[in-house]
Amino acid sequence: MTHHHTERQSWSSRLTYIMTVAGATVGFGATWRFPYLVGENGGGAYVALFCIAMIVIGIPMILVENVIGRRMRVNAIDAFGGSANGKKIHRGWKLLGYMGLLGSFGILAYYMVLGGWVLNYIGSLLNGTLDLSRPISVETTASYFNDSIFNSPFSIIAYTALFVVVNYFILAKGIVDGIERAVKYLMPLLFLFLIVMVVRNITLPGAMEGIRFYLMPDFSKISGKLFVFVLGQVFFALSLGFGVLITLSSYLDKKENIVKTATITGIMNTVIAVLAGFMIFPSLFSFGIAPNSGPTLVFQSLPIVFSNMWGGTVFAVIFFSLLVVAALTTSLTIYEVIITALQEKMHIGRKTAIALTLTTIFVLGNIPSVLGDSLWKDVTIMGKSIFDAFDYISGNILFILTALGSAVFVGFVLKEDAKAELSAGKLFTTLWFNYVRFVIPIIILVIFFNSL
Repeated sequence: MTHHHTERQSWSSRLTYIMTVAGATVGFGATWRFPYLVGENGGGAYVALFCIAMIVIGIPMILVENVIGRRMRVNAIDAFGGSANGKKIHRGWKLLGYMGLLGSFGILAYYMVLGGWVLNYIGSLLNGTLDLSRPISVETTASYFNDSIFNSPFSIIAYTALFVVVNYFILAKGIVDGIERAVKYLMPLLFLFLIVMVVRNITLPGAMEGIRFYLMPDFSKISGKLFVFVLGQVFFALSLGFGVLITLSSYLDKKENIVKTATITGIMNTVIAVLAGFMIFPSLFSFGIAPNSGPTLVFQSLPIVFSNMWGGTVFAVIFFSLLVVAALTTSLTIYEVIITALQEKMHIGRKTAIALTLTTIFVLGNIPSVLGDSLWKDVTIMGKSIFDAFDYISGNILFILTALGSAVFVGFVLKEDAKAELSAGKLFTTLWFNYVRFVIPIIILVIFFNSL
């Protein structure tokens, strides 16, 4: 077993690790899902609850996964093995690792397709199929969305394949030369795009109304049910339960202070998600568009905004490029969970593991997700389209159960070993450990039953 430890690369610095984790957690969760959930749930109330949820469950759970990942410095399945407190850990715990892998497959099955949608929009903006040089109507964007996304499955499959190929080239270079180097350029680019868009939007006439909607909590909207819903979004936003943080922290140096990195990760994710709202709400209110159009907010409402804006096409291209960058920094790390497991469990070369992972998910996940909205729209799983079923089963069932198991694993199996891995002050360690052991499982069970 020891040969894995010697050949395992480490991140070149804390900053690159934090940027990679931030990249992993700032995907469509922050840039696409967060804004539409804010719009549907009364603005400021949702934002306030999101910030609280990040402290209540986000950061403690990042630490749980960091402890599991760094302890053994192996893939997300074997991370649940070895021995703890002098006793061998039962093999059954590795089921949690397999569930995380299955969830990762489920999320990539539809996530890569969203990447294909965004590339399709960029292509249409650049070749003029989607013309934003003059104001367009809600009907125009709705029919464009249906024609180019749902009624053109083969072009979406081609765009999705393009997105998969980009992932392949970066992954093939390895964790440091590939993922780390890509993220080093992509994250600053993401920030730059984000700032450009925020500045553009908050300077629009009437933008203040959007800012007010976004930041002023309407306390009548706050309910126990909404808070539970927000806790679930924090799971999605931080990639908890997919094995991503377990895999990434397995490449982390033993001298690294994981409490500090976990806190910075949670804060960075919150800041970027909140900034994404500033990029969207001021402009919606500026042009009188309702913010509650749900998942298609970014694809149907925002093009109307861009068409009313000076230099709209340029800003639209920047905006959709930002979405691609955010999606890429996440997809790379979710793929890595499966690739690392294949390499270490099946003892195959990295290139083979990458080709196997990307091809299998493309054929069994991406293509069915695309066709599920068009040619196969009569096929339903649990009453949902194939695309929505992948999202629901991975996001509402597999990840939550994996995260629950991880908290129980740290609290009741690792025990003293988990505390030692934290290397923080005694008071903090004791508080965190008891919180993970007794409180977090209850919170997760409440989220789970609420989401069913």
